[in-house]
Amino acid sequence: MLDHVPVLLHEALGALNIRVGGRYVDATFGRGGHTAAILERVGKEGRVIAIDRDPDAIAAGRARFAAEERLTLISSPFARLGEVIAQLGLHGSIDGVLFDLGVSSPQLDDAARGFSFAHDGPLDMRMDFTAGMTAAQFLARVSEHDLARIIREYGEERFAKRIARAIVSARKTAPIETTGQLAAIVAQAVPTREPGKHPATRTFQALRIHINDEFGQLRAALDAALEVLAPEGRLCVISFHSLEDAIVKRFIQKHSKDDPVYAGLPDVPAHARARLVRIGRAVHPSEEEITRNPRARSAIMRVAEKVAA
Repeated sequence: MLDHVPVLLHEALGALNIRVGGRYVDATFGRGGHTAAILERVGKEGRVIAIDRDPDAIAAGRARFAAEERLTLISSPFARLGEVIAQLGLHGSIDGVLFDLGVSSPQLDDAARGFSFAHDGPLDMRMDFTAGMTAAQFLARVSEHDLARIIREYGEERFAKRIARAIVSARKTAPIETTGQLAAIVAQAVPTREPGKHPATRTFQALRIHINDEFGQLRAALDAALEVLAPEGRLCVISFHSLEDAIVKRFIQKHSKDDPVYAGLPDVPAHARARLVRIGRAVHPSEEEITRNPRARSAIMRVAEKVAA
């Protein structure tokens, strides 16, 4: 099993305000780093529900925690968080939900998964490699216009049109089936280089986000988390780029205010009152953590607490 170092581990544990006997959800199990640390703190009567859509993560988790009765490991996209918790009979009684977004180190380091161009491999990029369209299949049929939009919006790539044109042109000669092929096409299309960054980085990010509907999944999961939390339960989200963080920030801001329709009125009905309170400011990893784990560099954590009824 490839190693994965959990980012902002101590900060996340503190933010969740873990109590003995509590019930917590690790909505992005990965390789279980955060889950293991939560289990150490919840005591014998505590419980952790861990969710992941990656079959490899689930298999690794079942092997690692085979004897752990306090852990319920669920194979599912986290967008189905509400259904998962309802089926367990725990709706509205969860003390904390943790999201550690993005791609895990094992996913990045396994060339067969197609998330990275560091090693040539099949152009897959699916979090759940048993379902849905691969990146190679998507690139074989997407229009140049739509591809440029995806690369521009999800990758924040200023050369999106140029890259899309190059991809569409290249696929006329031969199918684009490997990460190495795609990285080379993008590198040739991009006229300038960002210091310390491969020219295909933003394009790979954009395709991964699209293939896995990451933003749609995140919005659905945040809505579900608000519903499954108990009063005073904590929501803790670690994201790794500005687009993810913006979704989280807007969600917390929206639910930390009363419905503006009732602004200035003496009585705000219960359904229109703020449901969250922001806890502290955005948290970034320390220089020490970044030195130990360079992949933590872009991490940002936001925390909110559900308002007591």
